[in-house]
Amino acid sequence: MYSFKAKLKIIGINPFVTVPASLLKKLFNDAGKSKGAIPIHGTVNSQPYRQTLVRYSQAWRLYVNSTMLKKSPQRIGESLSVTVAFDTADRSVQVPASLAKALKANKAAKKVFENLPTSRQKEIARYIANLKTKASVERNVAKAISFLLGKTRFVGRDAP
Repeated sequence: MYSFKAKLKIIGINPFVTVPASLLKKLFNDAGKSKGAIPIHGTVNSQPYRQTLVRYSQAWRLYVNSTMLKKSPQRIGESLSVTVAFDTADRSVQVPASLAKALKANKAAKKVFENLPTSRQKEIARYIANLKTKASVERNVAKAISFLLGKTRFVGRDAP
């Protein structure tokens, strides 16, 4: 676990801290890569988080959302105590049985789903997993398959 202090900054509407270059090198070494998203965990002001370290506009940033730091957009300029470590925990998506069955029956939709970013796969899986009635699940699994085939919007997103 690596520790540092950083001022909370913002790009667009997204609060973030810059991870010091010396710690980035250690995280890259721990992750075995220096490209692509790097799964991390740690604390922000002693509050635990799980996040992904990403590179945007030539800079690596740790985005700080409101679950990591309450009212983070209103706290720009505040100095934060941050810890960070490479996260080895499994982040694979747990697909609800109803969606898995539909994906197995539709190879084209399954291929699109598997090529989506993990965060989008989780978004679709969580949405379906949180539905309460069998009818809602069936209706939304059909919408998800249609979305994956490029026919409709789903969970407020345009088809991939």
